[in-house]
Amino acid sequence: MASATLKKNYRCSQSLQQFYSGGPFVVSSDGSFIACACGESIKIVDSSNASTKFTIEAESGTITALALSPNDKLLFSAGHSRQIKVWDLDTFKCLRSWKGHDGPVMGMACHGSGGLLATSGADRKVLVWDVDGGFCTHYFKGHKGVVTSIMFHPDVNKSLLFSGSDDTTVRVWDLLAKKCVAVLEKHFSAVSSMAVSEDGWTLLSAGRDKVVNLWDLHDYRCKSTIPTYEVLEAVCIVYSGSQFASSLGAFLQQSGKKKSRSTGIYFITAGERGIVRIWTSEGAVCLYEQKSSDVTVSSAEDEDSTRGFTSAVMLPLDQGLLCVTADQQFLFYSPAEHLEEKWSLKLTKRLVGFNDEIVDMKFLDEEEQYLAVATNLEQVRVYDLSSMSCSYVLAGHTDTILCLDTSISSNGRRLILTGSKDNSVRLWESERRCCIGLGIGHMGAVGAVAFSKKCRDFFVSGSRFWIVVDLTYDTQCIMPSKLSAIYACDRTIKVWNFDGLSDDIEEPISLKAKAVVAAHDKDINSLAVAPNDSLVCSGSQDRTACVWRLPELVLVVKFTGHKRGIWCVEFSPVDQCVITASGDKTVKIWAIADGSCLKTFEGHTSSVLRASFLTRGTQFVSCGADGLVKLWTIKTNECISTYDQHEGKVWALAVGKKTEMLATGGSDAVINLWHDSTAAEKEEAFRKEEEGVLRGQELENALLDAEYTKAIQIALELRRPRKLFELFSELCRKRETGDHIDKALHALGKEEFLLLFEYIREWNTKPKLCHVAQSVLFRAFNILPPTEIIEIKGISELLEGLIPYSQRHFSRIDRLIRSTFLLDYTLLRMSVIEPTTQDDLKTKSLLHSEKNMEDNAEEDEKQVSEEQKPKPSGKKRKSHKSGDHSRSHKKVKDSSTHANTAAVPLQA
Repeated sequence: MASATLKKNYRCSQSLQQFYSGGPFVVSSDGSFIACACGESIKIVDSSNASTKFTIEAESGTITALALSPNDKLLFSAGHSRQIKVWDLDTFKCLRSWKGHDGPVMGMACHGSGGLLATSGADRKVLVWDVDGGFCTHYFKGHKGVVTSIMFHPDVNKSLLFSGSDDTTVRVWDLLAKKCVAVLEKHFSAVSSMAVSEDGWTLLSAGRDKVVNLWDLHDYRCKSTIPTYEVLEAVCIVYSGSQFASSLGAFLQQSGKKKSRSTGIYFITAGERGIVRIWTSEGAVCLYEQKSSDVTVSSAEDEDSTRGFTSAVMLPLDQGLLCVTADQQFLFYSPAEHLEEKWSLKLTKRLVGFNDEIVDMKFLDEEEQYLAVATNLEQVRVYDLSSMSCSYVLAGHTDTILCLDTSISSNGRRLILTGSKDNSVRLWESERRCCIGLGIGHMGAVGAVAFSKKCRDFFVSGSRFWIVVDLTYDTQCIMPSKLSAIYACDRTIKVWNFDGLSDDIEEPISLKAKAVVAAHDKDINSLAVAPNDSLVCSGSQDRTACVWRLPELVLVVKFTGHKRGIWCVEFSPVDQCVITASGDKTVKIWAIADGSCLKTFEGHTSSVLRASFLTRGTQFVSCGADGLVKLWTIKTNECISTYDQHEGKVWALAVGKKTEMLATGGSDAVINLWHDSTAAEKEEAFRKEEEGVLRGQELENALLDAEYTKAIQIALELRRPRKLFELFSELCRKRETGDHIDKALHALGKEEFLLLFEYIREWNTKPKLCHVAQSVLFRAFNILPPTEIIEIKGISELLEGLIPYSQRHFSRIDRLIRSTFLLDYTLLRMSVIEPTTQDDLKTKSLLHSEKNMEDNAEEDEKQVSEEQKPKPSGKKRKSHKSGDHSRSHKKVKDSSTHANTAAVPLQA
């Protein structure tokens, strides 16, 4: 067998993040994206794959209202801060903001023309704003409760505005007359939704009083009241010509229910029961009612259950119906294609806005196309990784699911095994999406389950500690008079056999345990079955891991050495060893033969929650409470890579069997998918190296041809600062330095300028290189105006680094210039240099004319003294005359030097 290639790096290819926390949302005019409220931010989500295109930090508190302009260019938002903001969706910048309400804005709608924005608030006011100017055009008062819903008439030629309130009324406002033209009073509870018919003359209002009222907009009278026996949250019009209307009409025509003379208004209702119903106004008949959905609320559930629909909208461009649930799911419905028997709705796509804390996950098949995820819910969500949408939900448990495992049975069926807090295990069939087996027998929550690996006809489960405390209170005292505690110390491992289950069962079969053993003193956190189905390993919170022989569950060996509880165990696929991950921040590998610890891996800064083998047992991946995912090589005890893509504990880790793709999830409700990028990065590095060699040759050719502009660009692309400095140095030595440098700098872009400024900052710190740096910097500032320099991202930090050294260089040059004046003065006094400038000559002639009298008098005195003294030799006399002549010149030079020095200004 060929040795496996070690993995060096993984890359996060896809990520499913929280994008909706409940509240307002708005769909674009083409249905391509959805703007969702997510706490204090706004997520722009791609409706095809649930990926977040952009996140807008509104900074206005929890978002309470959203609206889109008809052309999808502007997004309007409002939050608890009462500030209304207008966002440009091209640049995602806030164009303007203002405040107008005295309380939170609860509703928002944009006019069909895009010029007006209507807002309603908890202050019982309805305001209309000019979008471009941000000023209030209409101010309406009259409601006696919170105005929860608001909408313009869809016909832009009709200047009507509708508002629904908690005061059970709907008010109609005329924008031209600026007054209320009608108060529609027929509801007995808050009005939750409104819609206008296709012809524009019928208003439908739905309320929490379980009725839909139809209003005639000619005289504002109530045409009919349709009882729905359900608290309604949304009402939508089914427009003629749409897929819904044509499909429904064809079915009614075939079934003979549709009358040729009657058309009526088709509309859809959705509410607390979690079902979609289609009605016709003609006779107030319900044409279609969903039997059930994943969010259907049964009569046995609590009234405070977070189920049911909170909103529904008809998608544009005939894309179907979108329903939003109370647990932050977006359900996309369209009519079923086959209508021979009965008309029905088909769930085409499900986007989960919030997963809650992810507890466990496993790939469903060897193709790694589906991922089964257990969250803090009593349901299992199965995701299609190609679209990152939830394909279906498995519901049946009555409490939170804590663990799951997947397998393919001997007859090819894809199976899912779940353990829950309801003390039961369930066996699910993926194709039929139903429960086929139920195991009841544990006295505590089932915290670990594992399928067999080879035979695939049994599974094991482990439970946690369970306690029931019964307090009896005295009627005369608030203190308990009797305390009785029932301890159910389950902590057992059970082996369940599911071989022989038929394919056509409709109800789940009760499973029976083949073997039971009291395994640990504390909670069992993890179970793993050996590849040959002969052993099972259990990890517990009592800091030990035990290996048991199947099927009798006889203890083989016990691993002791961890200082904290063990969260995960797994058998090696090739060796007789077990890996354990513990709360003591370590991962250990143990020998099954003698129970000795073979290796210990340290590197996590908090509890290690999951560990799994990779690359035929030569590597493993771990994740922990520190939010890190680490890749290790066993032979060298080395951590190859560390990834920080989670903001909380990483509870779940799944490894694909075929490509060894990774999936991680944790307390931050984020699912990350990781692909092995070792080969891709190696190929990319080889390609870059080959490209670098070719570009390096181009650089040498450009230098030989004196093409400095091309050479500078290539040096910047190749990130070669030394070569770039040599190019600029050579240019600075040429006569036409400015022209060459300007030509080279003109060809650079903003990113290249940023990189050049980084190099200049480094050169500027060294005395030997600063001259070239200052020269290039001077030419760059001449080419780029200050406005463009400021626009370069990150330039401010570079300029701050250039300023102190540039000031130091300026001070040094200034001192050198000042010192040259003293040197000139000294040399002039020593008669070493002669003044050569025109100014010096003029000054010299002026000084000679002014001091001519003094010089003549001095020469007369010297002649008299020389006549009185003995005459020296001719040679000395000659030198003496020359000395007199030089002294006379020195005086002139001295005076001229002082005059010249005073006239020369200091250079900056």
